Amino acid sequence: MSGTVDEAVSDVANGAEAAPLRIAVIGSGPGGYVAALRAAHHGAAVTLVEKDLIGGTCLNRGCIPTKALLAGADALAKARAGREYGFEIAGQVRPDFPRMMERKDGIVTRIRSSVEVLLKKAEVKVVKGSGSLMPGKGPTAYTVRINTAEGTENVDADKVIIATGSEPSHLPMFDFDHPAILTSTSALELTEIPGSLLIVGAGVIGCEFASLFAELGSEITMVEMMSQMLPTEDKRLAKQFQNVYRKKGIRVLLGTKVEEITEYSADHVVAKLSDGSEIRAEKVLVSVGRRPNSADLGLEAVGVETDGCGYIAVDDYMETTAPGIYAIGDVNGGIMLAHVASHEAFVAVDNSLAVRPEDRRQRDLRSTPFCTYSHPEVASVGLSEDQAAEKGYEPVTGTYRFPALGKAIAMGEDVGYVQVVADKNTDLVLGANMMGPHVTDIVHEIALAISTGLTASQLGECIHAHPTIAEAVMEAAHDIRGESVHVAK
Repeated sequence: MSGTVDEAVSDVANGAEAAPLRIAVIGSGPGGYVAALRAAHHGAAVTLVEKDLIGGTCLNRGCIPTKALLAGADALAKARAGREYGFEIAGQVRPDFPRMMERKDGIVTRIRSSVEVLLKKAEVKVVKGSGSLMPGKGPTAYTVRINTAEGTENVDADKVIIATGSEPSHLPMFDFDHPAILTSTSALELTEIPGSLLIVGAGVIGCEFASLFAELGSEITMVEMMSQMLPTEDKRLAKQFQNVYRKKGIRVLLGTKVEEITEYSADHVVAKLSDGSEIRAEKVLVSVGRRPNSADLGLEAVGVETDGCGYIAVDDYMETTAPGIYAIGDVNGGIMLAHVASHEAFVAVDNSLAVRPEDRRQRDLRSTPFCTYSHPEVASVGLSEDQAAEKGYEPVTGTYRFPALGKAIAMGEDVGYVQVVADKNTDLVLGANMMGPHVTDIVHEIALAISTGLTASQLGECIHAHPTIAEAVMEAAHDIRGESVHVAK
């Protein structure tokens, strides 16, 4: 790594060893703890401030616990389909929800412990408490005041990385103190499977919880104010996805809003919808966005500006309006995904350590994968066909459907397809959208193609193992030029 603290920590020319750069990281989610480890590995003296649990929302109340529960639901579905696969299970197959939650908690604890070990081995100083920023004194750029259980501790820093994340939005028409009103956080703390569940919002979070609780036996109704489920995905994919959910018995109401909760009872609530109808449900999951954790950080005191919603303003180098202070992940209002936060952590740390301005790097989100871990899974990266046309390309697409894919048929999961988008004039891969088994894994093939500038022909020429789900990518790439031998002419 050139032009960074690796060069600065040792001044070979005069034989004097410089003091390590002091970096304070506030927040220990997938942005914060990754930033702390990256900086420590390159010689910085790092203090990581966390008021709650190491790992942040993703590890403790988001990505990992939901995937643990979804894995349990998937195993349950497989057991119920035993006859199709050639085996029988004596007795009734039913979920043991307390055990599922226990397994989820154990997985979270295991991974969190692993992160804590990594931080310890990297000699990152971890301070448990709430941090706020103040101008430093003398040669110190900034001071982080940390309110801990034992009192106040001040940490001086040359550079600061803010990675405080976000939390579920609380819409005013819902009483979140009532036990029937859930967020994505409180839904992970349920002790019983709700008999009926109204999900407000059919985005990624809503669809994942719908997939989970539908398999567990809940009666699901989803309300989405937009004209399609998964509003950021390709509209054709979203329509097919909705058809799959309909066959699962999930009711989806598009172009509809919850106007108010007209009745709060001990065992149910009644919601009035914008079309005038009412829905009675045991629980309501509100999954309509998130808000930044930027309050009480002392931002004004050090010159860090925010927008009207509280998101911290940053440039493409992840630097805020205050020199030497960076903001990464959800708190800066960009793409609110854990893997984006980790990418921005690398960018912010490298720029914090850069010796010369020309050594700085910019974030590059062109090949960011978007994944929904529902059943079936949904994934996309780059541009859809419509987006490519809007940007002035002449898009061409190639599609391969899982009902024709040997591995998908053998797995008993032949619902879905892979569609690759390329530019007709240059053959460059522009993006892809896909639905089906393991597409959240194979989408990275397209991400790599985009980031390295591969053509659809090059992607198709890459030998793919048979039988695999990834073969659908190869076949879709061939289909762009009409050359897939497994697509009927």
